[in-house]
Formats: sequence, C-alpha cells, structure tokens
Amino acid sequence: MRKALFATAMLLFVSLAQLSAQSLGSNYKTALGVKFGDGGAITLKHFVKPNAAVEGIGYFWRYGTRITGLYEFHGDINGAQGLKWYAGPGAHIGFWNTKWKDRYGYNYSGSYAGIDGVLGLDYKFKGAPFNMSLDWQPSWNFGNGPDTWYGFYAGWGGLAIRYTF
Repeated sequence: MRKALFATAMLLFVSLAQLSAQSLGSNYKTALGVKFGDGGAITLKHFVKPNAAVEGIGYFWRYGTRITGLYEFHGDINGAQGLKWYAGPGAHIGFWNTKWKDRYGYNYSGSYAGIDGVLGLDYKFKGAPFNMSLDWQPSWNFGNGPDTWYGFYAGWGGLAIRYTF
C-alpha cells in the first residue's frame, strides 16, 4: 500500500511539474505531496489568505483510512526566511479495516469522527518548488468503536514533503 501511495504521489509530482509554473520564491499558494507519520498520507495545502491556509489530508495506515481537514493560521519566524509556524483547528472522519478487528477482537461499525488541532513548522525552499512541514495533530475522537478510539489521541502528525505551485 505504501509503495502504491509513493508511486501515485511521484506521478502527481511529475504531472504538476509539466503543467504549472514553478514557485521558486520563499512563498507559495498551493502545495501537493506526501506525509509520513502514523502511516502514509496525501496532503494538499492551499493558502486562502497570506497568513491562512486550508489543508486536506488523506491518511492510509495499517488499520484503515482517515480524512482530515484543517484551517491553519501561519506566521513568520523572524530571521528565518521561508520558515513559518502554524496552528489551527480541524475535523476528521476515519474508517478502520478488518485488520483492527482481527488483531484486537473488536466487532464495531468501523468508523469514527472527531475534532483536531494542529501545531507545526512549514519551510519553503527558496529557488526550488518544494516545501516541507513538521507538525503535531492531536485529536478528540467520537463514534462507535473500540475504547481506545474515544477521547483524546495524540498520535497524529508527521513530516510532509510537497511540490509547490
């Protein structure tokens, strides 16, 4: 699954490189890439204002999938061109697969939803159409499922590498 995710992301990178002008400054409007952390993910970030962005993340992990939407407030870090901090709220919905049931013996509906927060750093490489971010994404889960999926969960977040345009 991870190899297919990586191959799909690389195909998207090549396609975008041919279709769009490269963003070579220290800022960008939109970025698409992969995120590594609690499983693998595809991430799309788009700035709606100079200091605010929306981000969609599709996680794929050993026990299922999770779709997350975030609204991020960005701020410059003095003396570090291209580096910004960001924080904000969001929400998610997820589905676990039969591997969860087989490993732990739970027999639930297989879905959950919740609210998220995000806190991270975002760096745009000057002279190259790439950016990286590192973040922590704590969440509060609701739904019908295993007790470990109710309440606070601090394990999401990770390292994202994106093509900017």
